[in-house]
Amino acid sequence: MKTKLKQRQNIKSGLTLLLLFLCFYSNAQLKGGHILGAMGLQSGTQTPANTLSVYVPGYLYDASSLRDANGDKSIANPDITMFITGVGANYVSDLKILGANYGATILLAFASNTIQGNSIDSKNSLAFTDMYVQPLQLGWHNKRADFVFSYQMYLPTGKFTAGASDNAGLGMFMNEFSAGTTLFFNDKKTLHFSALVSYEINGKKKDTEIKTGDILSIEGGLGKTFYMMNAEKTAPKGILNAGLIYYLQYKVSNDKIPVGNLVLEPDKDRVGALGAEVNYFHIGCTTSAGLRWVSELGAESRFQGNTFFLTLAHVFSLTKEKKG
Repeated sequence: MKTKLKQRQNIKSGLTLLLLFLCFYSNAQLKGGHILGAMGLQSGTQTPANTLSVYVPGYLYDASSLRDANGDKSIANPDITMFITGVGANYVSDLKILGANYGATILLAFASNTIQGNSIDSKNSLAFTDMYVQPLQLGWHNKRADFVFSYQMYLPTGKFTAGASDNAGLGMFMNEFSAGTTLFFNDKKTLHFSALVSYEINGKKKDTEIKTGDILSIEGGLGKTFYMMNAEKTAPKGILNAGLIYYLQYKVSNDKIPVGNLVLEPDKDRVGALGAEVNYFHIGCTTSAGLRWVSELGAESRFQGNTFFLTLAHVFSLTKEKKG
C-alpha cells in the first residue's frame, strides 16, 4: 500500500514538473547569432578594394522589458545588459568574381550576460564566445548603387551546456546568407539609403535536439555624407557620415524544443528598431570611429531594449605605390 502511494506521489510530482516545464517553455524563444546593430548606414556597400581593416567593436544591449506574444510587458526592468567586444579583420582584394571584388571577414569576440532566449537568469562574466567567419563577400560598385552578397557562419566556440545560466555561446552551428544595396540619390554619392537582408539557418544545440528557427534580419539607414576640408580648402581631411538607421528581425520558422514525446513550437518572435548613427573617417590616419544607437519597438515574445554599437577601425592600404 505504501509502495503504491509513493508511486502515485512520484507520478504526481513528475506531472507537476512537466506542467511547469511546459508553462515555462510555451512562450520561450531561442536567440540566433546575428548581432542587430552591427550594420547601419551604407550597409549595402563593401569597403574599398586592396584594403585590410582591423577593427574593435563594442556592443551593448540593455533590455528594458520582456514582451509576450501580444507585445505586452510580461516583465518590466529585467535587469539584463549584454556586452560584446573583441577584435576583427576585413580584407577586400582586387580579385574579381562575377564582376565583384572578393572579400572576407573574421571576428574573435568575448561576451558577458549572453542572452540565450527570453530567460532572465542568463549571467556570465566576459568570456570567449562564438566565432564569426565570413569566407565569401562580393561587392559591386556602380554609379548610383552598390551591391553586396556574402556567406557567413557562426562557429560554436563559446562555452555551452544545455540548461546552464552562465553560457558564453549559443552551442550551435549557424549558416547565414546576406544580400544588400546602397542607393545614391546624387552624382557625388553624398545622399544614400541602404538595406541589407540576412537569412540565418540554425543547427541543433550541442548534445540536444533543441533547434532554433530560421531568422530573417533587415538593417540599413538613410544618411548624408559630408567631406571635411583642410585649412587650405584644397582637399578633404575627413569624411563624416550621419543619419537615421533601422533594423527588423523576424523568426521565420518555429523553434523546436523536445519535451519527452512532445516537441514544443513556441510563437515566433519579432522586433523593430529606429535610431541614429554617426561615423568619421580621418583620411590622413586612415582611422575611423562610429557610434550607433537604436531603440527597439514592437517586440513580441522577446526582450525589447536599446542597442549601442561603437566601432574603432584602422584601414591598411595594400596597393603598391608606383615608383616614379
